[in-house]
Amino acid sequence: MKKVKHESLLDLAQSLRWEAGENLHDHLVNAIYEDAARIANSSVSKDGKIRKFNWDRFLDRMITSRLTGYPLMILLLGVVFWITISGANVPSGFIASLLIENLHPVLKNFGTQVGLPWWLNGLLFDGIYLASAWVISVMLPPMAIFFPLFTLLEDFGYLPRVSFNLDNLFRKAGAHGKQALTMSMGFGCNAAGVVAARIIDSPRERLIAIITNNFALCNGRWPTQILIATLFIGTLVAPQFGGLAATAAVVSIVMLGIFFTFLSSWLLSRTVLRGEPSTFSLELPPFRPPRFWKTLYTSLIDRTVFVLWRAIVFAMPAGAVIWLVANIHIGSLSIASHIINLFDPFGLLIGLNGVILLAYIIAIPANEIVVPTILMLTVLSLKITGVGEGAGVMFELTNDSAYKTLFNAAGWTTLTAVNLMIFSLVHNPCSTTIYTIYKETRSMKWTIFASVAPVLMGLTLCFFIAQIWRIVAGY
Repeated sequence: MKKVKHESLLDLAQSLRWEAGENLHDHLVNAIYEDAARIANSSVSKDGKIRKFNWDRFLDRMITSRLTGYPLMILLLGVVFWITISGANVPSGFIASLLIENLHPVLKNFGTQVGLPWWLNGLLFDGIYLASAWVISVMLPPMAIFFPLFTLLEDFGYLPRVSFNLDNLFRKAGAHGKQALTMSMGFGCNAAGVVAARIIDSPRERLIAIITNNFALCNGRWPTQILIATLFIGTLVAPQFGGLAATAAVVSIVMLGIFFTFLSSWLLSRTVLRGEPSTFSLELPPFRPPRFWKTLYTSLIDRTVFVLWRAIVFAMPAGAVIWLVANIHIGSLSIASHIINLFDPFGLLIGLNGVILLAYIIAIPANEIVVPTILMLTVLSLKITGVGEGAGVMFELTNDSAYKTLFNAAGWTTLTAVNLMIFSLVHNPCSTTIYTIYKETRSMKWTIFASVAPVLMGLTLCFFIAQIWRIVAGY
Protein backbone atom coordinates (compact mmCIF):
# COMPACT_ATOMS: atom_id res chain seq x y z
CA MET A 1 0.00 0.00 0.00
CA LYS A 2 1.31 3.42 -0.89
CA LYS A 3 1.98 5.68 2.10
CA VAL A 4 0.13 8.98 1.88
CA LYS A 5 1.41 11.91 3.91
CA HIS A 6 -1.43 13.80 5.60
CA GLU A 7 -2.09 16.08 8.55
CA SER A 8 -5.67 15.04 9.27
CA LEU A 9 -8.50 12.88 7.98
CA LEU A 10 -9.78 15.86 6.01
CA ASP A 11 -6.47 16.21 4.18
CA LEU A 12 -6.50 12.48 3.48
CA ALA A 13 -10.03 12.59 2.13
CA GLN A 14 -9.06 15.43 -0.19
CA SER A 15 -6.00 13.54 -1.39
CA LEU A 16 -8.15 10.54 -2.29
CA ARG A 17 -9.86 12.62 -4.94
CA TRP A 18 -6.82 12.26 -7.19
CA GLU A 19 -5.14 9.14 -5.73
CA ALA A 20 -6.51 6.67 -8.27
CA GLY A 21 -6.13 3.00 -7.57
CA GLU A 22 -5.64 3.33 -3.81
CA ASN A 23 -7.70 1.30 -1.39
CA LEU A 24 -10.08 3.65 0.46
CA HIS A 25 -10.61 1.27 3.35
CA ASP A 26 -6.89 0.82 3.99
CA HIS A 27 -6.30 4.55 3.87
CA LEU A 28 -9.03 5.32 6.39
CA VAL A 29 -7.96 2.58 8.80
CA ASN A 30 -4.35 3.70 8.60
CA ALA A 31 -5.32 7.33 9.17
CA ILE A 32 -7.47 6.49 12.20
CA TYR A 33 -4.62 4.55 13.85
CA GLU A 34 -2.15 7.33 13.16
CA ASP A 35 -4.45 10.00 14.59
CA ALA A 36 -5.13 7.83 17.64
CA ALA A 37 -1.39 7.35 18.19
CA ARG A 38 -0.76 11.08 17.86
CA ILE A 39 -3.50 11.93 20.39
CA ALA A 40 -2.29 9.23 22.81
CA ASN A 41 1.32 10.38 22.59
CA SER A 42 0.37 13.95 23.41
CA SER A 43 -2.17 13.16 26.14
CA VAL A 44 -1.38 9.88 27.93
CA SER A 45 1.22 9.66 30.66
CA LYS A 46 3.66 6.75 30.68
CA ASP A 47 5.32 5.76 33.94
CA GLY A 48 3.83 8.91 35.51
CA LYS A 49 5.66 11.18 33.07
CA ILE A 50 4.17 13.22 30.26
CA ARG A 51 6.28 13.17 27.14
CA LYS A 52 6.28 16.93 26.53
CA PHE A 53 4.68 20.12 27.74
CA ASN A 54 1.38 20.88 25.98
CA TRP A 55 -0.02 24.39 26.07
CA ASP A 56 -3.57 23.33 25.21
CA ARG A 57 -3.62 20.81 28.05
CA PHE A 58 -2.16 23.35 30.50
CA LEU A 59 -4.67 26.06 29.56
CA ASP A 60 -7.58 23.63 29.72
CA ARG A 61 -6.59 22.51 33.20
CA MET A 62 -6.35 26.11 34.41
CA ILE A 63 -9.51 27.42 32.72
CA THR A 64 -11.81 24.50 33.50
CA SER A 65 -10.50 23.80 37.01
CA ARG A 66 -12.96 24.21 39.86
CA LEU A 67 -10.23 26.00 41.80
CA THR A 68 -8.93 28.43 39.17
CA GLY A 69 -11.65 28.45 36.50
CA TYR A 70 -14.06 30.85 38.20
CA PRO A 71 -11.46 33.38 39.43
CA LEU A 72 -9.92 33.47 35.94
CA MET A 73 -13.37 33.93 34.40
CA ILE A 74 -14.20 36.85 36.71
CA LEU A 75 -10.75 38.37 36.20
CA LEU A 76 -10.98 38.16 32.42
CA LEU A 77 -14.51 39.57 32.42
CA GLY A 78 -13.30 42.43 34.61
CA VAL A 79 -10.41 43.12 32.23
CA VAL A 80 -12.81 43.22 29.26
CA PHE A 81 -15.07 45.65 31.14
CA TRP A 82 -12.13 47.82 32.13
CA ILE A 83 -10.79 47.97 28.57
CA THR A 84 -14.27 48.73 27.25
CA ILE A 85 -15.06 51.51 29.73
CA SER A 86 -11.59 53.07 29.74
CA GLY A 87 -11.14 52.77 26.01
CA ALA A 88 -14.57 54.24 25.27
CA ASN A 89 -14.10 57.44 27.30
CA VAL A 90 -12.00 59.33 24.75
CA PRO A 91 -13.97 58.42 21.57
CA SER A 92 -17.28 58.96 23.41
CA GLY A 93 -16.15 62.42 24.45
CA PHE A 94 -14.95 63.20 20.94
CA ILE A 95 -18.21 62.08 19.31
CA ALA A 96 -20.28 63.97 21.91
CA SER A 97 -18.21 67.11 21.31
CA LEU A 98 -18.62 66.78 17.55
CA LEU A 99 -22.33 65.94 17.42
CA ILE A 100 -23.66 67.84 20.44
CA GLU A 101 -21.37 70.75 21.26
CA ASN A 102 -20.40 71.66 17.68
CA LEU A 103 -23.01 70.35 15.23
CA HIS A 104 -26.13 70.91 17.35
CA PRO A 105 -25.78 74.74 17.49
CA VAL A 106 -25.10 74.78 13.75
CA LEU A 107 -28.31 72.85 13.06
CA LYS A 108 -30.28 75.12 15.39
CA ASN A 109 -28.98 78.23 13.61
CA PHE A 110 -29.72 76.65 10.24
CA GLY A 111 -33.33 76.02 11.30
CA THR A 112 -33.68 79.64 12.39
CA GLN A 113 -32.16 80.99 9.17
CA VAL A 114 -34.49 78.98 6.92
CA GLY A 115 -37.48 80.21 8.89
CA LEU A 116 -38.57 77.10 10.74
CA PRO A 117 -41.18 77.77 13.46
CA TRP A 118 -39.65 77.66 16.97
CA TRP A 119 -41.58 74.51 17.84
CA LEU A 120 -40.47 72.63 14.72
CA ASN A 121 -36.89 73.78 15.21
CA GLY A 122 -36.95 72.55 18.79
CA LEU A 123 -38.71 69.27 17.96
CA LEU A 124 -36.25 68.40 15.18
CA PHE A 125 -32.96 69.50 16.69
CA ASP A 126 -33.48 69.69 20.48
CA GLY A 127 -35.58 66.54 20.51
CA ILE A 128 -35.08 64.07 17.68
CA TYR A 129 -31.49 65.00 16.77
CA LEU A 130 -30.16 65.30 20.33
CA ALA A 131 -31.59 61.93 21.37
CA SER A 132 -29.95 60.26 18.38
CA ALA A 133 -26.65 62.06 19.04
CA TRP A 134 -26.61 60.93 22.69
CA VAL A 135 -27.24 57.33 21.66
CA ILE A 136 -24.44 57.38 19.09
CA SER A 137 -21.89 59.04 21.38
CA VAL A 138 -22.62 56.80 24.38
CA MET A 139 -23.41 53.51 22.62
CA LEU A 140 -21.04 53.30 19.64
CA PRO A 141 -17.56 53.34 21.28
CA PRO A 142 -18.28 50.71 23.99
CA MET A 143 -19.90 48.34 21.50
CA ALA A 144 -17.08 48.86 19.00
CA ILE A 145 -14.66 47.71 21.72
CA PHE A 146 -16.69 45.07 23.60
CA PHE A 147 -18.02 43.05 20.66
CA PRO A 148 -14.60 42.56 18.98
CA LEU A 149 -13.07 41.55 22.33
CA PHE A 150 -15.92 39.12 22.91
CA THR A 151 -15.57 37.64 19.42
CA LEU A 152 -11.78 37.32 19.81
CA LEU A 153 -12.33 35.27 22.99
CA GLU A 154 -14.81 33.16 21.07
CA ASP A 155 -12.36 32.56 18.22
CA PHE A 156 -9.57 31.75 20.66
CA GLY A 157 -11.72 28.99 22.15
CA TYR A 158 -12.27 30.47 25.60
CA LEU A 159 -16.05 31.05 25.53
CA PRO A 160 -16.99 27.36 25.10
CA ARG A 161 -14.98 26.73 28.27
CA VAL A 162 -16.99 29.43 30.08
CA SER A 163 -20.10 27.51 29.06
CA PHE A 164 -18.47 24.32 30.37
CA ASN A 165 -17.71 25.96 33.73
CA LEU A 166 -21.20 27.37 34.22
CA ASP A 167 -23.16 24.47 32.77
CA ASN A 168 -23.69 22.81 36.13
CA LEU A 169 -25.04 26.02 37.71
CA PHE A 170 -27.42 26.73 34.84
CA ARG A 171 -28.54 23.09 34.81
CA LYS A 172 -29.40 23.32 38.52
CA ALA A 173 -31.40 26.47 37.68
CA GLY A 174 -33.31 24.50 35.05
CA ALA A 175 -31.61 26.33 32.18
CA HIS A 176 -29.05 25.52 29.50
CA GLY A 177 -25.28 25.81 29.86
CA LYS A 178 -25.03 27.88 26.70
CA GLN A 179 -27.00 30.60 28.50
CA ALA A 180 -23.63 31.60 29.95
CA LEU A 181 -22.66 32.82 26.48
CA THR A 182 -25.89 34.72 25.86
CA MET A 183 -25.59 36.34 29.29
CA SER A 184 -22.02 37.43 28.52
CA MET A 185 -23.12 38.86 25.19
CA GLY A 186 -25.83 40.81 27.04
CA PHE A 187 -23.16 42.79 28.87
CA GLY A 188 -22.43 44.42 25.52
CA CYS A 189 -26.06 44.79 24.45
CA ASN A 190 -29.16 42.96 25.61
CA ALA A 191 -30.58 42.92 22.08
CA ALA A 192 -27.44 41.13 20.88
CA GLY A 193 -27.74 38.73 23.83
CA VAL A 194 -31.32 37.92 22.83
CA VAL A 195 -30.23 37.16 19.26
CA ALA A 196 -27.35 35.02 20.59
CA ALA A 197 -29.92 32.75 22.29
CA ARG A 198 -30.35 31.09 18.88
CA ILE A 199 -27.44 28.81 19.82
CA ILE A 200 -29.74 27.06 22.33
CA ASP A 201 -31.71 24.29 20.61
CA SER A 202 -34.39 23.76 23.26
CA PRO A 203 -37.27 26.27 22.75
CA ARG A 204 -38.04 26.31 26.47
CA GLU A 205 -34.46 26.99 27.53
CA ARG A 206 -33.98 29.50 24.70
CA LEU A 207 -36.99 31.41 26.01
CA ILE A 208 -35.56 31.41 29.55
CA ALA A 209 -32.30 32.83 28.20
CA ILE A 210 -34.18 35.54 26.28
CA ILE A 211 -36.34 36.61 29.22
CA THR A 212 -33.48 36.74 31.73
CA ASN A 213 -30.94 38.48 29.48
CA ASN A 214 -32.18 41.86 30.74
CA PHE A 215 -30.35 41.22 34.03
CA ALA A 216 -26.99 41.48 32.24
CA LEU A 217 -25.92 45.11 32.68
CA CYS A 218 -25.66 46.38 29.09
CA ASN A 219 -23.30 49.20 28.09
CA GLY A 220 -26.19 51.69 27.96
CA ARG A 221 -26.62 51.37 31.73
CA TRP A 222 -22.94 51.58 32.68
CA PRO A 223 -22.79 55.43 32.58
CA THR A 224 -25.66 55.69 35.08
CA GLN A 225 -24.10 53.13 37.41
CA ILE A 226 -20.65 54.70 37.32
CA LEU A 227 -21.92 58.27 37.76
CA ILE A 228 -24.20 57.51 40.71
CA ALA A 229 -21.65 55.23 42.42
CA THR A 230 -18.97 57.93 42.08
CA LEU A 231 -21.18 60.76 43.38
CA PHE A 232 -22.89 59.01 46.28
CA ILE A 233 -21.07 55.76 47.18
CA GLY A 234 -17.51 56.95 46.63
CA THR A 235 -18.10 59.98 48.86
CA LEU A 236 -19.12 57.83 51.84
CA VAL A 237 -15.48 56.89 52.50
CA ALA A 238 -12.18 58.72 52.69
CA PRO A 239 -11.20 60.43 49.40
CA GLN A 240 -8.30 58.04 48.76
CA PHE A 241 -10.72 55.09 48.84
CA GLY A 242 -13.53 56.77 46.90
CA GLY A 243 -12.69 55.18 43.54
CA LEU A 244 -12.36 51.75 45.12
CA ALA A 245 -15.74 52.08 46.88
CA ALA A 246 -17.46 53.23 43.67
CA THR A 247 -15.91 50.36 41.71
CA ALA A 248 -16.99 47.85 44.35
CA ALA A 249 -20.55 49.22 44.20
CA VAL A 250 -20.75 48.81 40.41
CA VAL A 251 -19.22 45.32 40.55
CA SER A 252 -21.78 44.42 43.22
CA ILE A 253 -24.58 45.49 40.89
CA VAL A 254 -23.12 43.31 38.12
CA MET A 255 -22.90 40.30 40.45
CA LEU A 256 -26.45 40.99 41.67
CA GLY A 257 -27.60 40.88 38.04
CA ILE A 258 -25.92 37.48 37.58
CA PHE A 259 -27.63 36.26 40.76
CA PHE A 260 -31.00 37.47 39.44
CA THR A 261 -30.30 35.62 36.18
CA PHE A 262 -29.92 32.33 38.05
CA LEU A 263 -32.84 33.06 40.39
CA SER A 264 -35.27 34.05 37.64
CA SER A 265 -34.16 31.09 35.48
CA TRP A 266 -34.86 28.77 38.43
CA LEU A 267 -38.28 30.34 39.05
CA LEU A 268 -39.28 30.25 35.37
CA SER A 269 -38.19 26.62 34.97
CA ARG A 270 -40.42 25.63 37.88
CA THR A 271 -43.48 27.73 37.02
CA VAL A 272 -44.53 29.06 33.61
CA LEU A 273 -41.66 27.33 31.75
CA ARG A 274 -41.59 24.07 33.70
CA GLY A 275 -39.46 21.28 32.28
CA GLU A 276 -36.30 19.25 32.59
CA PRO A 277 -33.01 20.81 31.49
CA SER A 278 -31.78 19.25 28.29
CA THR A 279 -28.40 17.60 28.03
CA PHE A 280 -25.91 18.58 25.40
CA SER A 281 -22.52 17.41 24.28
CA LEU A 282 -20.05 20.26 24.46
CA GLU A 283 -16.93 19.73 22.38
CA LEU A 284 -14.15 21.99 23.55
CA PRO A 285 -12.43 23.26 20.41
CA PRO A 286 -8.65 23.54 20.30
CA PHE A 287 -7.13 26.89 21.16
CA ARG A 288 -6.23 28.81 18.03
CA PRO A 289 -4.98 32.30 17.19
CA PRO A 290 -7.94 34.66 16.63
CA ARG A 291 -8.48 35.99 13.13
CA PHE A 292 -8.21 39.67 14.01
CA TRP A 293 -9.35 41.42 10.83
CA LYS A 294 -12.20 39.03 10.14
CA THR A 295 -13.30 39.35 13.77
CA LEU A 296 -13.16 43.14 13.59
CA TYR A 297 -15.22 43.24 10.41
CA THR A 298 -17.80 40.74 11.67
CA SER A 299 -18.17 42.46 15.04
CA LEU A 300 -18.53 45.96 13.63
CA ILE A 301 -20.88 45.11 10.75
CA ASP A 302 -22.97 42.21 12.05
CA ARG A 303 -23.29 43.37 15.65
CA THR A 304 -22.27 46.96 16.34
CA VAL A 305 -23.74 48.72 13.30
CA PHE A 306 -26.87 46.54 13.27
CA VAL A 307 -27.67 47.13 16.95
CA LEU A 308 -26.72 50.83 16.82
CA TRP A 309 -28.96 51.52 13.83
CA ARG A 310 -31.91 49.81 15.51
CA ALA A 311 -31.29 51.87 18.67
CA ILE A 312 -31.19 55.13 16.70
CA VAL A 313 -34.49 54.27 15.01
CA PHE A 314 -36.13 53.91 18.43
CA ALA A 315 -34.32 56.90 19.98
CA MET A 316 -35.66 59.38 17.43
CA PRO A 317 -39.32 59.21 18.53
CA ALA A 318 -38.15 59.20 22.16
CA GLY A 319 -36.40 62.52 21.58
CA ALA A 320 -39.59 63.92 20.07
CA VAL A 321 -41.64 62.78 23.08
CA ILE A 322 -39.11 64.24 25.54
CA TRP A 323 -39.27 67.63 23.86
CA LEU A 324 -43.07 67.62 23.54
CA VAL A 325 -43.83 66.73 27.18
CA ALA A 326 -41.42 69.46 28.33
CA ASN A 327 -42.81 72.18 26.05
CA ILE A 328 -46.54 71.54 25.79
CA HIS A 329 -48.30 73.25 28.70
CA ILE A 330 -51.60 72.51 30.38
CA GLY A 331 -52.42 75.55 32.41
CA SER A 332 -49.27 76.99 33.94
CA LEU A 333 -47.35 73.70 33.98
CA SER A 334 -45.86 71.51 31.26
CA ILE A 335 -47.08 67.97 30.72
CA ALA A 336 -43.80 66.76 32.22
CA SER A 337 -44.36 68.80 35.40
CA HIS A 338 -47.89 67.42 35.78
CA ILE A 339 -46.62 63.83 35.43
CA ILE A 340 -43.73 64.45 37.85
CA ASN A 341 -46.15 65.82 40.47
CA LEU A 342 -48.38 62.78 39.92
CA PHE A 343 -45.52 60.30 40.24
CA ASP A 344 -43.70 61.97 43.13
CA PRO A 345 -45.64 60.41 46.05
CA PHE A 346 -45.15 56.88 44.72
CA GLY A 347 -41.57 57.59 43.67
CA LEU A 348 -40.64 58.87 47.12
CA LEU A 349 -42.35 55.87 48.72
CA ILE A 350 -40.01 53.49 46.89
CA GLY A 351 -36.90 55.61 47.44
CA LEU A 352 -36.88 57.32 44.04
CA ASN A 353 -38.84 60.35 42.79
CA GLY A 354 -41.19 61.43 40.01
CA VAL A 355 -38.37 62.73 37.80
CA ILE A 356 -36.58 59.37 37.77
CA LEU A 357 -39.78 57.42 37.05
CA LEU A 358 -40.77 59.73 34.17
CA ALA A 359 -37.22 59.63 32.77
CA TYR A 360 -37.30 55.84 32.62
CA ILE A 361 -40.69 55.89 30.90
CA ILE A 362 -39.82 58.35 28.13
CA ALA A 363 -36.28 56.96 27.78
CA ILE A 364 -37.46 53.38 27.16
CA PRO A 365 -36.09 53.51 23.59
CA ALA A 366 -32.51 53.93 24.86
CA ASN A 367 -30.91 53.63 28.30
CA GLU A 368 -28.14 55.92 27.04
CA ILE A 369 -30.37 59.02 27.37
CA VAL A 370 -31.58 58.35 30.93
CA VAL A 371 -29.05 60.64 32.67
CA PRO A 372 -29.46 63.60 30.25
CA THR A 373 -33.24 63.20 30.55
CA ILE A 374 -33.08 63.17 34.37
CA LEU A 375 -30.97 66.33 34.33
CA MET A 376 -33.34 68.11 31.96
CA LEU A 377 -36.45 67.11 33.94
CA THR A 378 -34.82 68.07 37.25
CA VAL A 379 -34.03 71.58 36.00
CA LEU A 380 -37.54 71.82 34.55
CA SER A 381 -39.32 70.70 37.73
CA LEU A 382 -37.23 72.92 40.02
CA LYS A 383 -37.44 75.88 37.61
CA ILE A 384 -33.67 76.37 37.81
CA THR A 385 -32.23 78.95 35.42
CA GLY A 386 -28.74 79.08 33.99
CA VAL A 387 -28.37 75.28 33.86
CA GLY A 388 -28.96 73.54 30.54
CA GLU A 389 -30.21 75.13 27.35
CA GLY A 390 -33.97 75.19 27.90
CA ALA A 391 -37.04 73.01 28.29
CA GLY A 392 -36.78 69.70 26.46
CA VAL A 393 -33.06 70.08 25.75
CA MET A 394 -31.05 67.18 27.18
CA PHE A 395 -27.61 68.00 28.54
CA GLU A 396 -24.74 66.75 30.69
CA LEU A 397 -22.65 68.60 33.25
CA THR A 398 -18.91 69.09 33.15
CA ASN A 399 -17.84 67.88 36.61
CA ASP A 400 -18.97 65.77 39.54
CA SER A 401 -19.55 68.70 41.86
CA ALA A 402 -22.06 70.21 39.44
CA TYR A 403 -23.96 66.92 39.33
CA LYS A 404 -23.94 66.62 43.14
CA THR A 405 -25.15 70.21 43.58
CA LEU A 406 -28.09 69.68 41.24
CA PHE A 407 -29.06 66.33 42.74
CA ASN A 408 -28.83 67.73 46.28
CA ALA A 409 -31.11 70.59 45.25
CA ALA A 410 -33.60 67.97 44.07
CA GLY A 411 -33.50 66.24 47.45
CA TRP A 412 -31.52 63.18 46.46
CA THR A 413 -30.11 61.05 49.26
CA THR A 414 -27.94 57.95 49.47
CA LEU A 415 -31.18 55.93 49.42
CA THR A 416 -32.13 57.59 46.12
CA ALA A 417 -28.74 56.68 44.67
CA VAL A 418 -28.82 53.06 45.85
CA ASN A 419 -32.35 52.48 44.57
CA LEU A 420 -31.54 54.18 41.26
CA MET A 421 -28.64 51.75 40.79
CA ILE A 422 -30.96 48.84 41.63
CA PHE A 423 -33.71 50.11 39.33
CA SER A 424 -31.19 50.72 36.53
CA LEU A 425 -30.35 47.02 36.75
CA VAL A 426 -33.88 45.65 37.25
CA HIS A 427 -36.34 47.46 35.00
CA ASN A 428 -37.93 46.97 31.60
CA PRO A 429 -35.70 46.31 28.59
CA CYS A 430 -35.09 49.13 26.13
CA SER A 431 -37.35 49.24 23.08
CA THR A 432 -34.61 47.84 20.84
CA THR A 433 -34.43 44.74 23.05
CA ILE A 434 -38.23 44.51 23.31
CA TYR A 435 -38.52 44.56 19.52
CA THR A 436 -35.75 41.96 19.24
CA ILE A 437 -37.52 39.72 21.78
CA TYR A 438 -40.65 39.83 19.63
CA LYS A 439 -38.66 39.09 16.46
CA GLU A 440 -37.01 36.09 18.11
CA THR A 441 -40.07 34.64 19.90
CA ARG A 442 -42.84 35.72 17.51
CA SER A 443 -45.01 35.88 20.62
CA MET A 444 -46.69 39.01 21.95
CA LYS A 445 -47.43 37.19 25.21
CA TRP A 446 -43.77 36.46 25.99
CA THR A 447 -42.68 39.88 24.78
CA ILE A 448 -45.06 41.58 27.21
CA PHE A 449 -44.02 39.21 30.00
CA ALA A 450 -40.31 39.87 29.37
CA SER A 451 -41.01 43.63 29.40
CA VAL A 452 -43.36 43.92 32.38
CA ALA A 453 -41.97 41.31 34.81
CA PRO A 454 -38.56 43.01 35.33
CA VAL A 455 -40.03 46.46 36.00
CA LEU A 456 -42.48 45.01 38.56
CA MET A 457 -39.55 43.21 40.16
CA GLY A 458 -37.51 46.42 40.22
CA LEU A 459 -40.30 48.48 41.80
CA THR A 460 -40.85 45.78 44.43
CA LEU A 461 -37.15 45.64 45.29
CA CYS A 462 -36.94 49.42 45.60
CA PHE A 463 -40.01 49.45 47.86
CA PHE A 464 -38.57 46.88 50.29
CA ILE A 465 -35.11 48.47 50.29
CA ALA A 466 -36.68 51.87 51.05
CA GLN A 467 -38.72 50.49 53.94
CA ILE A 468 -35.77 48.63 55.47
CA TRP A 469 -33.55 51.69 55.00
CA ARG A 470 -36.06 53.94 56.80
CA ILE A 471 -36.49 51.46 59.66
CA VAL A 472 -32.72 51.22 60.16
CA ALA A 473 -32.32 54.99 59.87
CA GLY A 474 -35.16 55.54 62.36
CA TYR A 475 -37.53 57.58 60.22
